[in-house]
Amino acid sequence: MAEMIRLDHRQPIPAELHGAIMALGNFDGFHQGHQAVVGEAARWAKDEGRPVIVATFDPHPVRHFRPDTPPFRLTTLDQREELFAQAGADAMLVFHFDDTMAGMPAECWVEDWIHGAVHAAGLVTGQDFVFGKGRSGNASSLQQLGERFDIMTRFVPAVHDSQGPVSSSRIREALQAGDCSTARRLLTRPFAMRGTVQHGDKRGREIGFPTANLDIGSYLRPRFGIYAVTGQLADGRGLHGAANIGIRPTFEPPKELLEPYFFDFSEDIYGQEIEVAFHHFLRPEARFDDLDALIAQMDRDCENARKLLSATQPI
Repeated sequence: MAEMIRLDHRQPIPAELHGAIMALGNFDGFHQGHQAVVGEAARWAKDEGRPVIVATFDPHPVRHFRPDTPPFRLTTLDQREELFAQAGADAMLVFHFDDTMAGMPAECWVEDWIHGAVHAAGLVTGQDFVFGKGRSGNASSLQQLGERFDIMTRFVPAVHDSQGPVSSSRIREALQAGDCSTARRLLTRPFAMRGTVQHGDKRGREIGFPTANLDIGSYLRPRFGIYAVTGQLADGRGLHGAANIGIRPTFEPPKELLEPYFFDFSEDIYGQEIEVAFHHFLRPEARFDDLDALIAQMDRDCENARKLLSATQPI
């Protein structure tokens, strides 16, 4: 497979990608429903010998319209790019959502970008996708606009399970409840955070549990507490561990961090980008009266995590 290409909507689209089948959506999380949309685009493109472009938005439109919204992202752009590539995409097109895009009517949206810039031959979205100024564009209007600009359209229905349609909202609710298994089922993989290991206050090292400190950034905050996790290093190696995500109530000052402790591992990975996947919620964050009580609890947490992860391959 050719190397994945990342495109910026503000820059010209390479000629070799003209005539592509485009999957269009937010695709944050890239859950079962998103996978169905991109899968349809990939099959269609393969049948016609065309390239596949998956378009996504950054920042998310919600962040543009409601900038004070608490962090809610399930994936970074880098994670999405890798997931799209695994699903068969040749390129990821990033629409940088700004005032101009927010104010553009649905018709101009299709004419200027999907037709004029990408020269898309076909477009695949979910049946509930909306776009354009005031969310005025929908599946029906997109089909009509597609006919006008000679763009074929296909619409993929939502994927359902026994609880209803699979959605990013359900995944966020599961994670905020510490329900890793539901999130994993809907995503088809564990929820994972990616970040660069930074220097901290070395408290973990002082008490025998050296951790890799990661800024949580724009990710959704799952339920704060201790988790059984796997980690993937920059060189691809996988590790098992236990992680605290939260504000560390035993220490001052409080600061939101993801702090994985990897078992049987002592290498210097400062400055490296790693990914941490959440497999099991062990317990909520707690404040301890002294370090001995904290250390004893961490020993129990690690033993529990080892048992739970014994049948799990590191990511």
